[in-house]
Amino acid sequence: MSKPRSGQKLSAKNIGAGFLMALLALSLLGFGVEGFGGGARSIGSVGGRDISTNEYARALQNELRVLQSQTGQTITMEQARLFGLDQMVLEQLVTTAALDSEADRLGVSAGDETVQREILQISAFQGLGGQFDREAYRFALQNAGLNESEFEDSIREDVARSILQLAVISAARSPDALITPLLNHQAQTRDYSVLTLASDNLETPVGMPGDAELQAFYDANIDNYTLPEGKRIRYAWLTPDMLIDTVEIEESVLRDAYEARASEFRQPERRLVERLVFADMQQAEDAFARLSSGDISFVDLAAERGLSIEDTDMGDVTRAQLGTAGDAVFALTEPGFAGPVETSLGAAVYQMNAILAARETPFEDAAPQLREELVADRARRILSDDLDLFEDLLAGGATVAELATETDMRSGEIDWRRDETSGIAAYESFRSAARELQDGDFPEIRILDDGGLFALELIEDLPPSPRPLDDIRTQVAGDWRRAQIVERLRLQAEDIADALRNGSDFAALELAPERFEGMTRTDFLPDLPRDLVSTAFDMTPDDLRIVDGSDRVYLVQLHDIADPDLLLDDVANLRDALTEQLEQSIAQDLFGYFSSALRQSQPIQFNQQVIDAVHANF
Repeated sequence: MSKPRSGQKLSAKNIGAGFLMALLALSLLGFGVEGFGGGARSIGSVGGRDISTNEYARALQNELRVLQSQTGQTITMEQARLFGLDQMVLEQLVTTAALDSEADRLGVSAGDETVQREILQISAFQGLGGQFDREAYRFALQNAGLNESEFEDSIREDVARSILQLAVISAARSPDALITPLLNHQAQTRDYSVLTLASDNLETPVGMPGDAELQAFYDANIDNYTLPEGKRIRYAWLTPDMLIDTVEIEESVLRDAYEARASEFRQPERRLVERLVFADMQQAEDAFARLSSGDISFVDLAAERGLSIEDTDMGDVTRAQLGTAGDAVFALTEPGFAGPVETSLGAAVYQMNAILAARETPFEDAAPQLREELVADRARRILSDDLDLFEDLLAGGATVAELATETDMRSGEIDWRRDETSGIAAYESFRSAARELQDGDFPEIRILDDGGLFALELIEDLPPSPRPLDDIRTQVAGDWRRAQIVERLRLQAEDIADALRNGSDFAALELAPERFEGMTRTDFLPDLPRDLVSTAFDMTPDDLRIVDGSDRVYLVQLHDIADPDLLLDDVANLRDALTEQLEQSIAQDLFGYFSSALRQSQPIQFNQQVIDAVHANF
């Protein structure tokens, strides 16, 4: 629950807005819940407050729709209960009832004027003129299974809960003792220098390793050259590309497709045009005279009107698209100005920037592209039509290997591991199926990303396996060289750091580090390691640290630490954001503790049979 800003008034527009919008959304869906639970009108009670069956059904239906919209799938009530949706709704309703009961005890309520103001401001109840519409009000409530008295009581209760809630969280404040260290952490700055040492800085270059050195490095870093665990998988697959040679497309079909896309293959001559519209013809004529004489450019003329050149851009247009200005603009044989012309928008002048010649692609030239697209489409349809055949074979007990034997599907085996992306593993749908594949899984037909079909079965699990050195000798040699370069550069960086600690400086050592000033911990330094900035923020002034890169070493020297300047807009905005975020968190905690205490202090009873009846009606 968010805490309102200081000075925020309790208004009809703000109190209970979320509750009202959710209720209206349900009403407009036309979801009726009358009759849930048979003759029982309550699923339980909290203190002296009943929770009605209709109220529970509406809340459950609303959360179910939200879950379905998030997943994009139809969710059954059984699945929703596995997600804990019913318990979440019950928890919300128990909290609401506990608040209502406490508001009753304290005598907190809302008057008729407040309820009326709430209703009059709800847009769903307003007519075309923006005024309250009695019929719209009646119709929306009827669709929600509510009468006016029930709805108005719900508003009255929601306002009372909001008053109670605001009273609880109004004391939420962000202590400076917490804001200050958070602000310092986020907005403190550092000044530091970074010296980059690369292989060029070595006195002698690093050569290639001998066989013994290479073997020793390989053995010491064997984890880097070990394939992860995987699965040996047998599969059968059939893609549209595999069927292309078997699909024939009649010329008549190609010509029909060509005519259907005539606008793509026959493009008339076009012009790149910009337009300025004036209040009257006299102004347009004066502007055109200035353009023609060279006294002003089209860009500057647009700027005089408070427009950028982008505001005047019409893009590439045909003669027909220009309407009455078409003849004038298309009369130009090279870039220039046209007009003034009276248009539906007023008198206008035009700047033509380029001529795009008419272009027509003959049927003979377009046919190969059309054939390729139509063949691929027909191949996908063939696969879709054959889906039932493949599924029936598997249902009849056929193995993946037999599926390839008895149909056009092709079989294969793959040692699949998480980084494998070759062959059929190039398809994400296959990789996803391979990740989920378990021993004993029954093969089923699945769909590839391009519309192809495949089935797979597990042959055996593959343990982690070191790649043979002979297969990756070049890679290991490169890794050895980089490790040697970094090791030697680190020794060199330590010597430089010792010299600096003993009173020398970079200039005396004839070194030129890169200096960074006013850097925050969120700044990104291109071409430098990601952890270099965090390293600088762990240092004290004049401290020196060495940071290893993949093939470079970086020597960092911290010069200064600066606390945030509260007079800077960015820092002030950050402080406000931290304060608001912390106050909201405190307010949520306060209200959570208050609600929990209320629930524990009041007797809670549920009628499980009625709840089950509501679930059954879904």
